[in-house]
Amino acid sequence: MSNVPASTLNNGRTMPQLGFGVFQVPDDEAATAVTAALEAGYRSIDTAALYANEKGTGAAIAGSGIPRDEVFVTTKLWNTEQGYDSTLRAFDESLAKLGMDYVDLYLIHWPLPARDLYVETWRAFEKIYEEGRAKSIGVSNFQPAHLQRLFDESGIVPAVNQIELHPRLQQDALRAFDAEHGIATEAWSPLGRGNGVLDTAAVTQAAEKHGKSPAQIVLRWHIQLGNVVIPKSVTPSRIKENIDVF
Repeated sequence: MSNVPASTLNNGRTMPQLGFGVFQVPDDEAATAVTAALEAGYRSIDTAALYANEKGTGAAIAGSGIPRDEVFVTTKLWNTEQGYDSTLRAFDESLAKLGMDYVDLYLIHWPLPARDLYVETWRAFEKIYEEGRAKSIGVSNFQPAHLQRLFDESGIVPAVNQIELHPRLQQDALRAFDAEHGIATEAWSPLGRGNGVLDTAAVTQAAEKHGKSPAQIVLRWHIQLGNVVIPKSVTPSRIKENIDVF
């Protein structure tokens, strides 16, 4: 069994505080990577329509032998599908590729204020949620102004806001806004994007002191801040290492 702690969302549902992301993992490699993650103890898998690997991700989960209700599955709506009717169609397509009849979390990938469709899109999300086909709904890359507009013009507060977040982009104000409104903050690119996060003196010194890798130190930093975190890797040894932070 996984020893990853659970975060309780604002609708009472829970999600593992550490999950596995498949951004930039080709579909034919996703099944192998997700299988390795599930074997290592991960019980939260994060994909997206944009990643074009929902099929491989779903196949790995189905073939794992792990009951569906024990794996928390997130996917995301891509920008080109925003709008009420197109969102409903896109969600059906994601479910079909995943081979599932529901997801645990569905996110609007970006707000795209220039298109001004995210409120209309959110209304489609509310319908999907009310139908029970997404157990929780949320957003990604939303700033306070975007979130406030959702509060003002709709009925459901997002359960999650998934944002770029790491020691060199700590997002203090946005995390505080999320917390004030009961929104869980989830970190994408939690280890930075090749910008030297893992090479900073504070990280390397802590790694040496505690006998851990720099990545493990940064992931533990996220956990202790209360962030939900989704590191990605296709290397089995690193997949195992990233969950060994509890």
